Amino acid sequence: MDRPHARRARAAALSIAASLGLPAAEAIVLRDSNKLTLRLLPCDVLARVAPEAEQVAHTEVELAQQLTAAGAPVAALDPRVPPRVYERDGWVVTFWTYYAPTAGTGVPPAGYARALERLHAGLRTLDVPAPHWTERVGRALHLLDDHDLTPALADRDRDLLTGTLRDLSRAIRAHGAPVQPLHGEPHPGNLLATRGGPLFIDLETVCTGPVEFDLAHAPEAVAAHYPGVDHALLRDCRTLVLAVVTTWRWDRDDRYPDGHRLGTEWLGRLRVAREGGGPDTGGA
Repeated sequence: MDRPHARRARAAALSIAASLGLPAAEAIVLRDSNKLTLRLLPCDVLARVAPEAEQVAHTEVELAQQLTAAGAPVAALDPRVPPRVYERDGWVVTFWTYYAPTAGTGVPPAGYARALERLHAGLRTLDVPAPHWTERVGRALHLLDDHDLTPALADRDRDLLTGTLRDLSRAIRAHGAPVQPLHGEPHPGNLLATRGGPLFIDLETVCTGPVEFDLAHAPEAVAAHYPGVDHALLRDCRTLVLAVVTTWRWDRDDRYPDGHRLGTEWLGRLRVAREGGGPDTGGA
């Protein structure tokens, strides 16, 4: 998010927090991409701020409430304010519990797999309107089909990405695996290691598909601890996910930090995968 937008986003979050009785004099940026994640002090609340058009925030709030009630391992909304989406000056803001980071190197593979299995169990209890995983592939193909949207992408790389997305979409559907609601992007950046155990965040990416599609976003070692994995399907999902996220990095409007460098690196990994290797997306 550019500086002027970031300033306005922070001002909206601080203003809404104050109007709700939360003492908020400072906003520390924890994550900056298409939305801003802020730690508000001294109230110690996590605020997520997005442009008003980002109406998936309503779905995320509803999912968080239902999954918390079901005992699923997800970050909770802050209990001091009503659980809803707040709007001000063209921004939507949601308020979440802030979890202090724990010492260590993250969540071990076995714990990661157990948390994801519990999340999937919680999602199965809900009646969740969510897009099919193929819609994500369709958005990526649209970027590749329109050269004006991905102007820096070389034709050779465009052909690699397009062919991978189309070929593997067919292959994954041909597996005929059971479909259920998924997190959509349960990579390490969306899993918090807290004193109470691992918790997933960023529920706006929920979609439907085989559990292997979610596992494709996790480090490779996690799948060894998740029951009933179809490893051939997982291999196809890993390569598909790598192609999708690589395509996003070439979007002219992508705001991911250092996106083109990553896009170039991931294209190299994708070529290796298509030539017979197996990529470890590792939460890419």
